[in-house]
Amino acid sequence: MMLVYQHGLCIYKIINYESAAFRNHYKRMIFYYLASQYCLNMPKKIIGRVDKADFPTLDLFDIDIKIDTGAYTSSIHCHKVLVDEDTDELVCLFYDEGHPHYNGKEIRFKDYTFAKVKSSNGIVQKRYKVKTTMVIFNKKYSISLTLSTREDMRYPILIGRKFLTNKFIVDVTQKNVSYNNK
Repeated sequence: MMLVYQHGLCIYKIINYESAAFRNHYKRMIFYYLASQYCLNMPKKIIGRVDKADFPTLDLFDIDIKIDTGAYTSSIHCHKVLVDEDTDELVCLFYDEGHPHYNGKEIRFKDYTFAKVKSSNGIVQKRYKVKTTMVIFNKKYSISLTLSTREDMRYPILIGRKFLTNKFIVDVTQKNVSYNNK
């Protein structure tokens, strides 16, 4: 007996070995291989080095973002962060005079965690991490953001590799690709 799997133009054969466990092992290997090839071949959007995105749950729209392939995690500038001792909620104020689209609204997060983030100069910081949604290319994505002080920076939000992986290809010669296609 020979097991045959066909995927597109590729045919995978498993020879009849003595052990059913051995055949099942190869079936799983073929499944994982095909799944990985599917993920690699999924269409990815081209994104430039900078763009603008919406964060509807944070009431932030047309916010400048910088694509940072050197960063693993994504981060957002937060003017003020504190934990409400009565409700155990994380209270954040997104406001900065240098970033006119920041609205100064107070946002509360019931679910938050901590993340250790290592900067390019080797310093490790412990930061709050929240989950929210981001709209880019007219599609809503879930994203985890660490909260940091980026008031001296030109872009209030950095998008890192963890978010970009399997979704986007970065073309550093382009800017505002998503925003210009709104």
